[in-house]
Amino acid sequence: MRLLAVLTCGALLGSGAPAQAQTAATASAPDAQRGYAAVDAAATFGNSSSQSYGGEVGVTVAPGWQLFVEGGHINNAATAALATAAQAIAGGLGQTQSGVGVSAKEPVAFGDAGVRYLVPVSSTSVLPYVMAGIGAARVTQDATFTIGGADVTSSLAQYGVQLGTDLSGRFTKPLLVLGGGVTVPVWSRVLIDLHYRYGRIFAADQGINVSRAGIGMGVRF
Repeated sequence: MRLLAVLTCGALLGSGAPAQAQTAATASAPDAQRGYAAVDAAATFGNSSSQSYGGEVGVTVAPGWQLFVEGGHINNAATAALATAAQAIAGGLGQTQSGVGVSAKEPVAFGDAGVRYLVPVSSTSVLPYVMAGIGAARVTQDATFTIGGADVTSSLAQYGVQLGTDLSGRFTKPLLVLGGGVTVPVWSRVLIDLHYRYGRIFAADQGINVSRAGIGMGVRF
């Protein structure tokens, strides 16, 4: 009887262990997370080399699929056309003034939403993904002119110069974002996101291309 009791307990424990292991595996699977939130910083390149920062939130809607929303700011995405136009104005000022300087930037505030596909990887906790999104970008055309170190942008009229819409003002245009990356768990629910994003702003005169390569830090929930 004692031997029978021992065997019975062993069988019960043996049958329960796989269920426990399966439950643990299911809980730790990437699709088991409901979503994530992260902040990020990136180096930008393409038309200009600069920096960007922003944030992102996503939710799981189906196994391997997440919907996300992101927003951020790019310090400068100036095109060659903006720099050329600004240099032409500076060259004209240089005909009558000395010590003329110019700075041409295009800061961008953006937001987009889209879908992420989580690439299945069974042998590691690193989770690769690809993503695509659409949204809008607000571009500021910021050309600054100086004479002898003093900012004269707002008083260029007295020098016979009137800036056109190619060097001043703001506009908002559609934005397409494509990219991918990997998320790496570092502690409990904390994760690091190494990513690349390609963005295309559909400006009227010349499309603006911006690539972002950066790192984010966030949490799973």
